[in-house]
This record gives sequence, structure tokens and C-alpha cells, in this order.
Amino acid sequence: MTITRRNFIQSTTVLAAGAAMPAWAKTSANDRINVALIGCRNMGWSDLNSFMLHPEVRCVALADIDQNTLTSRAEELEKKQGVKPDVYGDYRKILDRKDVEIVIIGTPDHWHCLQFVDACKAGKDVYVEKPISNSIAECDVMVAAARRYNRIVQVGQQQRSSGHWKEMVDFLNSGQLGNIGHVHVWANFNYAAMQPPVPDSAPPDGVDFETWLGPTPARSFNQRRFHGSWRMFWNYGGGLMTDWGVHLLDMGLWGMNVKTVPLKTGAFGGNFLFPEGAHETFDTQMVTYQFDKFSMTWENNAGTETGPYGKNYGLMFRGANGTLVANRDSWEIYPEWDSRTKTHKVPEKTVKADFQDHRLHVTNFLECVKTRNSQTACTIENGSLCAKYAHLGNIATRTALSLSYDDVRKKFDHPEADKYLQPVYRAPWKFPVIS
Repeated sequence: MTITRRNFIQSTTVLAAGAAMPAWAKTSANDRINVALIGCRNMGWSDLNSFMLHPEVRCVALADIDQNTLTSRAEELEKKQGVKPDVYGDYRKILDRKDVEIVIIGTPDHWHCLQFVDACKAGKDVYVEKPISNSIAECDVMVAAARRYNRIVQVGQQQRSSGHWKEMVDFLNSGQLGNIGHVHVWANFNYAAMQPPVPDSAPPDGVDFETWLGPTPARSFNQRRFHGSWRMFWNYGGGLMTDWGVHLLDMGLWGMNVKTVPLKTGAFGGNFLFPEGAHETFDTQMVTYQFDKFSMTWENNAGTETGPYGKNYGLMFRGANGTLVANRDSWEIYPEWDSRTKTHKVPEKTVKADFQDHRLHVTNFLECVKTRNSQTACTIENGSLCAKYAHLGNIATRTALSLSYDDVRKKFDHPEADKYLQPVYRAPWKFPVIS
């Protein structure tokens, strides 16, 4: 089955819209949980809809740099919950509110770090979209902030709450596949190959583009670098590597029980399929992560939607006894044949998904907020590790180097790669320091 980011968001929103209106008005004031959303257009709005499936949740505030988005989302939310939320152009005004307990961060990647650290300092628990940051150094400071201010955090890698992915991991841990020598991960999506360039223009009416740029370098407005396509430019995102890579690589790392950075990362790529497209990130990319006992590879081909085993995205675990292939729809076993016993070395098997991962992910987070259990389904530490893998892949591709990264000293074995570790924030924004 071919799935696009747009179809995925639309299906999630339809699910939420079809649910009963939250009954928070009938819930004791002591049981209510007040949430606020920063970044209201796409995934942030989808995340909020999943929160609104829970009767104790009330959304009291929205923040966005686009007044058009703010107005329409506030009207939609009023219809859902019966009360119109307050709206803000500056997210910091939400953090000043004592009644806000949870902040959902659904902004572009380059804003995640600042907003996350500010929310933790303000005493809010945080649901933050993936990748948690746009750089490795930002990953580290976000982990430090969550620990320093003792906040409950859920990273929006909802596959960690999916039943069929958990069953996949259990199967891999059972050893039935035998030794696993190779994990292959791929993602091929049309949306990642940009259309031809368009001239710069004035920002749309109602858009605070200066704030949208935030800590990134000053730059003129261009529609190709804005809504829906910013992730294909290095200052704001990392292409398919960070958009889908954190999700799918996470499943590879989980399945292989990896909790550290790889021994070595090598890569090659470029804009070969659609060189005329208005994008900086790679439409063609191949990354290899080396470990002691296996290797893991990543492949993306932007602008195409075909792939191995008839799937445009997924993972393959190659074992001595068989191969496990998985995506969000299912996982299945392709067994090896034993010529001596004339039988398969492992039984054929198919497990289908129930598509409850978004709802369950939010449920897990809310339960952890109530009990003050920091071990959410996807902790900030796990979100950091997966984001680092994506950033390592991009840095290796951009430098054309085979890299070893020391996650204690925070340095590469090739100093020329270190310039990609931490972005230079544009004044008046300052890179966060956790004391």
C-alpha cells in the first residue's frame, strides 16, 4: 500500500472528527487536563485531535505565526469542544499561563529545540513532534532540559505504541530468525521531490515570516520553502532522512536492541532524480550504519513510490532462517528453505496492524503525566537517539566521509564534519544552555 504524508494526516483527522465530542464539561475540574498547541497547521493539529479523543482534555490555547491558520483552527476547535481557545502569535505567552499543563509542539523542526526548552523551564509537560530537533547538539540540550526540569515528555514517534510493531520486536527477540546480519530501511515518497523553483515574493497576508525564520539565517520569503515543503531545506529540516528516517530507523534500532550511536556511518547521495527541483536535501540517498555484529542501511528515492517487496517504505531484517519485512500496515516472514529437512527454517507468518497507534500514544502520555512516570512510550532519550541517526546519515552524505561520532566527547573523527553539529542561532535568539 502506498501512503503519503498528506493522506496519513487526513486519515488521522477524519478519525478524530468522527469521534464523540470530548465531555470535559461533565468532568470534574480536578480531573481536567489543559493543553495548548504550538504550530497548528499539519501534524500539530493531527496530534491535538488525538488528544481531544480523551474526555478529560481541554485545549485552552493555540499559537501560530499564521493568523489565517489560527483563525480557522480556533473556529474548528470551538465546534469540537464548545469553548473557543485563546490564540497567540507568540508561543511564549502560552508558557506564561499557569493553567496550561501540557504543550504540544508541532512547529517546523528548526523551532523544536527552543520551544521545548522554554516549555520545560516553564514547568510544562511536552508532547513534541519528531524529529525532536534539527541538529545533534539540539538533541543533547533537549534531553538535558527534560531531566533538569523533571518534565514528562512524549516524542511523536507513535509506532512505539503500536501493537503490531511490539509483536514484531518480540518476534525478533525470540531468535527464530537466527543471526540477523543486515537491516535495510527505505522510504520513497512523491512529496519529497519538489516542483521547479519559483521567484521570491512577499509573505502571505497574516504570516509573521520573521518569527517563522526564528533562529535560522535571515532569508527572503519563497513559497517553496514554506508550508508543506520547508523540510527539504537544510536550515529547517533534513528531507526524507529526518522526516521518515526517525520513524523507520527507530524500528530497526528497537528490533536490534540498539541504544547507542553506530560505530561508523558512511553515505552517498545527491539530487539525481529531479535535479531541477527546488530542494536542497537529497532525492537520492544511501546510508550505511556499521555495528559489531550487523549493518543497517537506509535508502530514499524522492519522487518515486515503489520499493522492495512492493512497498514504498518499510524495513527488512535479514536473518539466517528467514527475512522479516515490515511497514505500518503489517509485518511478515519470508522463510529460508532447509534442503536437508525439506522444510522452512521458520514458519511463514503475517501480522496486521490495528492502526490505533496515535490514540494509544497519547493515552500513554496522559497516563504518564498523571502518574509522573517519565518512561513514556517514546522518551526524549529515545527521540534523541533516532534523530541523531538521521542527522548522522545526512552529515555523512553532505561531507562524503565515513564518520565515527563520539557521543561523549561530542566530536567526529573528521573535524570538518563538526561544523554540522550545532547551528549558529540568529540574534536575538540564543542557543539554549542548561545550567
